[in-house]
Amino acid sequence: MSKVNFIFSLILIVSVIGLTGCERVQDVVIDSMPEDTDDSMGAPVKLVLLIDYPEDGKDDYIAWVSSVAATLQAPDEVTRIRSYDNEDPTMSPNRLVEFEFNNFLDAASYLNRTDISEILIDIPNHTSNNTVYTFIQRSDYDKSGEGNYPIKYIILVNYPLGGKQAYLDWVASNSSALTDPPELKAIASYDNFYGESWHRFVQFEFASREESEVYEAREDLQAIKAQLDTRTAGWAEHTFELRSDYINE
Repeated sequence: MSKVNFIFSLILIVSVIGLTGCERVQDVVIDSMPEDTDDSMGAPVKLVLLIDYPEDGKDDYIAWVSSVAATLQAPDEVTRIRSYDNEDPTMSPNRLVEFEFNNFLDAASYLNRTDISEILIDIPNHTSNNTVYTFIQRSDYDKSGEGNYPIKYIILVNYPLGGKQAYLDWVASNSSALTDPPELKAIASYDNFYGESWHRFVQFEFASREESEVYEAREDLQAIKAQLDTRTAGWAEHTFELRSDYINE
């Protein structure tokens, strides 16, 4: 993503809140919400950045992150920041960064802070590729953990045209099979707040790579995964390992 597009995405996320002032956050956000997100204002929000390091520039990027990490995690609105490296360093995206908030208004207020927005807008100057998403948590799965599990497997999904409900019905029918195995410590699903691609973000968390491999090798789970090609309009998968760039992880 170009710097111009990245900045535009951030502006879209805050719904031009920076031009209207913090006292008008709620009115502006409500006016700009998609029609099918009536219940989204109070749902947990995850701001997701998918990043590629510059060629031979990972150390420089990490050094820059170290210089801004304290500023990024200082505001009360952000409940947790986590960063991960792709298990396969040759695969794009190289890095996953998650900012978690209790609700959309907290996320908007956070992004409306001048010191925060300046750092985020500076990201394209330190990366070779980057994309930012705003996801709202769904209630498809009931298995959450409090730990900072070191392995995160994610699936990014695009709903079929006119087939979102059919996809969600299929997910509901497979929920137990996904959540019951003991190797899985936590699972959560999110919808893109703006309805853009990627439409859906699903995360699976594990205490070790060995447990994630046992989980993924289960025959029933392999059968579910095999259906993604026909149940979605496109999907991608990645496995990430937790870094220690932020204290709020």
